[in-house]
Amino acid sequence: MLEVKVRDNNVDKAMRKLKKKLDKEGVMWELRQRRYYEKPSLKKLRKKKESMRRVAKLKRLKEQESF
Repeated sequence: MLEVKVRDNNVDKAMRKLKKKLDKEGVMWELRQRRYYEKPSLKKLRKKKESMRRVAKLKRLKEQESF
């Protein structure tokens, strides 16, 4: 459960903190994904592409560290 405390009646600052926490947790991304039905075959394909992208990123980062 996400929780943000409002200090000194500064609601704007609290809202910004809440948005950052939601973004970090991936809640907004998941909401956008669940807005429409996704066929199981397309879901599997999307997850595979995400995994490949993640692995490629890690590979690039390791190559940069070795230099």
